[in-house]
Amino acid sequence: MASMDILLMASDEAIGISPRSIHGMLWLQTHFENEEWEALADDLVKLPKQDADALYEDAKAAGLALNFLPALSIATN
Repeated sequence: MASMDILLMASDEAIGISPRSIHGMLWLQTHFENEEWEALADDLVKLPKQDADALYEDAKAAGLALNFLPALSIATN
């Protein structure tokens, strides 16, 4: 089973970014300012969908293992 480097989680408003490995965190640090690193480590960063899509494609091209969880909805009867 391959390890995951970055997890992207959709919500109604934005896409949350969660580094899941040291490689994922280091890669994200090359794309965000130093002041944002603590928020990245604490899973507090959210991006608009278009920006998250671009980040996903860039990370994928760099060889990182990614997982994208779409927004969940629960059907009621």
